[in-house]
Amino acid sequence: MSSQKNPLRILVVGCGNMGASHATAYHLMKEVKICGLVSTGKSKDVLNTKLGGGYPLFNDYHAALSATKPDAVCISTYPDTHEQYAISAFVQLAQELGKPLVMRMNLNQQSHGQMWTVHRNLMKSLSPIVDCGVHYIDVMCQMTRSKPIQVSAIGARLTEDIPAGNYNYGQLQIRFEDGSVGWYEAGWGPMISETAFFVKDVIGPKGSVSIVAKDAGASGKSDSVESHTKTESLRFHHADIDKNAEFTKPDTWINLTDEPDHQELCNREQRFFLKAISEDVELNDHMEDAVNSLRIAFACDESVRTGKVVSLI
Repeated sequence: MSSQKNPLRILVVGCGNMGASHATAYHLMKEVKICGLVSTGKSKDVLNTKLGGGYPLFNDYHAALSATKPDAVCISTYPDTHEQYAISAFVQLAQELGKPLVMRMNLNQQSHGQMWTVHRNLMKSLSPIVDCGVHYIDVMCQMTRSKPIQVSAIGARLTEDIPAGNYNYGQLQIRFEDGSVGWYEAGWGPMISETAFFVKDVIGPKGSVSIVAKDAGASGKSDSVESHTKTESLRFHHADIDKNAEFTKPDTWINLTDEPDHQELCNREQRFFLKAISEDVELNDHMEDAVNSLRIAFACDESVRTGKVVSLI
């Protein structure tokens, strides 16, 4: 497909955290034109003002679709992928650790105020381990490049502020065909502890790789979307030992001082989205990975609700 001669007209549906970030990215791209902002509440008005005003505003998606006839639609409504986790160097280093891998990850959020409202709205339709876990499952699959064969999960409802059939704390465990295993934990709410809420590491026969984020140790930041994308440093531990069982070399630290912030990650994501359209980039593998990760996340949710291990084969 030849490059776009006219700006790509995009309808932005959902104007909360991620919708606002995506719309801001579009606003900065001369190759893109936002043809409308859609939300059922006041978030579209706030976003419109933030972007300088002038964008058509809609309460109803179908009415907006009919009125604007966009080239593409950016959907950031509940439930949506508000979790950004795409640190390629973490995945590449993990593949140097040998097999099998042990992957340990969590993102617990002591949410309150507006973020607790966001989380309660999300939990009207899904659980934390589905909403966030799908992204971490995707990363685990990238690290192992092996077929997931079995999942189990647990969950607990720690508040009556969410629907009776849902839970605001959950942990999932995955077994892979190559012997690798992984777990992911997610809890939302004002009762959630901020102790060890940010765990991101992978262990293999040759050592381990861990994400170390300075903000992760700071009180009051576990529900900050910006802190969720910060890695800052990777710690590469080498397992080699000598005849006295002492390590032969020290841990390696990889500082990511030029790491993009949350908004820049969204900007890059939308530039890739534009490139995929204008250059007809093949996205089948990406789609299959996304669908597979969601399938596994739903299987974990099934395990929580049934109390049974769920086979994926």
